[in-house]
Formats: sequence, structure tokens, C-alpha cells
Amino acid sequence: MNQLVMAQLRSALEQAFAPSTLEIADDSAAHAGHPGARSGGHYRVKVVAEAFRGRSSLERHRLVYAAVAPLLSGSIHALNIVARTPEEPA
Repeated sequence: MNQLVMAQLRSALEQAFAPSTLEIADDSAAHAGHPGARSGGHYRVKVVAEAFRGRSSLERHRLVYAAVAPLLSGSIHALNIVARTPEEPA
């Protein structure tokens, strides 16, 4: 199931932002036993896209959450987000 969720995450983020870089990691195993982990996985995303230019960190996170909203109701319990423009340092 995690591969399916990762594919869905990738698709949603690619459609929303056309990123120059997109990295997705499944950190669910590190949270085994965590009460919320039963309802969905823990994922880390790094999205580098022009769409974030001129936007605050909070705005960027809101955009990412909006793009993956359907997954947050069950497949994803926690999402760690790095959202930046191509010029910003890694």
C-alpha cells in the first residue's frame, strides 16, 4: 500500500506544481507503534518549484496540503514538507 500512496503523492504534487525536483520518502517504519500510524503513513516530501516564488513558508505548506488533501483523510497521517524555489539552497 505504501507504494500506492507514494505514487498518489507523486501524481498530485506533479500536477499541482510541475516541480523541477520531487523527492518522496516513506518514514512510516520509524513510527511503528505510534497511535496515529494505524490511520495512515508518515511521509517526507521535498518539492522544488517555481510555484513557490514570492510565497512564505506557511503559504507553501498550505499549497502542498491542498494538493494532497484527498490523501490526508486516510492514507497519510503525517507529512514533513520542504518546499522551495530552484534558487533557494537545499
